[in-house]
Amino acid sequence: MSGEGKGVEQYLTLAHTAQGESLVQIINQLLEVPGIYVFGEFLELPNIQELMNGPYAQSYQLLSLFAYGTFADYMANATNLPPLTTAQKNKLRHLSIVTMASKVKCLPYSLLLDRLSLGNLRELEDLIIEAIYADIVQGKLDQRHQLLEVDCSIGRDIRPQDLNGMGRTLSEWCSGCEAVLAGIEEQIGRADQYKDHQLKVKQQVETEVMNLKRTLKATGGSGAGGQDPEPHVMETREPAPTQDQRPSGKKASKVKGLRGSGKIWSKSN
Repeated sequence: MSGEGKGVEQYLTLAHTAQGESLVQIINQLLEVPGIYVFGEFLELPNIQELMNGPYAQSYQLLSLFAYGTFADYMANATNLPPLTTAQKNKLRHLSIVTMASKVKCLPYSLLLDRLSLGNLRELEDLIIEAIYADIVQGKLDQRHQLLEVDCSIGRDIRPQDLNGMGRTLSEWCSGCEAVLAGIEEQIGRADQYKDHQLKVKQQVETEVMNLKRTLKATGGSGAGGQDPEPHVMETREPAPTQDQRPSGKKASKVKGLRGSGKIWSKSN
């Protein structure tokens, strides 16, 4: 059990049996002690609820303010509430920072100074540093831009009348999640269909390419077979005649001419 849990249990035990003035003193101590920032369980105790309409109604209202309200709420109704000690003021200011951080993560110094009723930056930064070291908020100070940048913070008590609104918010959030999930599933279905279509197209293209290769291969083989007759034609040609087989008629005429001319020359001589 954490230190805060032990403190809450201790004060719950004390408050459970106390009455009247002693119960008011326990409430005042509870609002001062470091480490306790939730008070809903105390407000549910029957003897504390009895303070609501009695002479100690202001103590009940102050406890309720620490559970749900802010320092600005206290200042607006300070005349009807008990005065605060320095420790109680700082604690309520810490809780006020938590409330503001639940709405805006970057809190300007000017806003904090106004809502926390502080007079200067030194007091504000000291208060913020205390809250960070107490793990009330987690963040950092941006002194250059005069901002408190909050990463996260503790939770505060929830007013009973706010539960219905929270239920509606959660219901809307669930409906939004279901709509987003339905959209994602639809996109997944479309992606699967597109993938299947592309796979079929790929298979069809591969089949057509294979068929085309087979056709080209078959056409190339038959074309080579059709050009083979050329060697056969070469074999069936007649062989060229040799010199001995040439016709001798023309040669004889040339010889006769030469012989005749020889005879003519001899006669003239």
